[in-house]
Amino acid sequence: MTRPQIARFAQLRRALPIAAAALIVAALLVPMWRITFQAPQYPSADLVVKLYAYPRLGGTFEEVAALNKYVGFYYPDPVFVEPNYAVHEGAIEVPEWILGPVAFLGMAATGVFVALAPTERKLRVGLTAQLVGTLGTLLVMFAVIQVRLYQAGHALDPDAPLRGVESFTPPVLGSYQVANISGNAWFGPGGYMVVGAVALLVVAYLYRDSDATVGDVPGLIRERIDRLPGGGSDADEVAGNDGVAAGDEGVTAEDDGVATGEDATGNDGDADEGSVVAGGD
Repeated sequence: MTRPQIARFAQLRRALPIAAAALIVAALLVPMWRITFQAPQYPSADLVVKLYAYPRLGGTFEEVAALNKYVGFYYPDPVFVEPNYAVHEGAIEVPEWILGPVAFLGMAATGVFVALAPTERKLRVGLTAQLVGTLGTLLVMFAVIQVRLYQAGHALDPDAPLRGVESFTPPVLGSYQVANISGNAWFGPGGYMVVGAVALLVVAYLYRDSDATVGDVPGLIRERIDRLPGGGSDADEVAGNDGVAAGDEGVTAEDDGVATGEDATGNDGDADEGSVVAGGD
């Protein structure tokens, strides 16, 4: 690969998909999602369950499992692999959970493939397809998780110690209440990484027709700021207008001085003329 070909990877439209791919792969190493619980049984601290993109839990998931059993709500069963938590016989089955890494690695590989596009036309098409495909994949994953949460919340164990708890639907993102336990689901570190990766793909798509490089980023940011109302260009223009106004005032002052001099000269002339008349008399 020649030096000009290597230099192409400094272009935003090629560098950003690679950076996004790195973020997506790194997201597999940390929790994607976390749920924080407040329960009267644990008044001094919140309980946190951390979920990965594959069948693995982190945090205080064992304590939360002990609380969940009172209402008959159980962690899902990934079916094909043995997770790091006990699977209850009444748990719903979610075999697709093992496909999380496949989906994430596929999105990352697509980013590298697009960055290697040999022509600009293929690069533009690839950036468009990658952004649409990534958003579509994430939306499908989001929808599948929400459906599974609905199923888990509507498959409560009828033999659970605490009777009379109505079915519920935990949200993928947001707060909910079950009996005297409240929960809040939100992104984990991996989730934020994926959001950052999508943001990079959006920027790469916006610059799909540009040869701007990573080194041009500071200038591009300044240019964007200058375009905002009250930005640097407007301030410079106002300052320039003030300078012109000050210059005009200076010219006016000089003109006034010239006019004053002319008046003085005119008056002296009149005085001399009067003296000549007096001399004549």
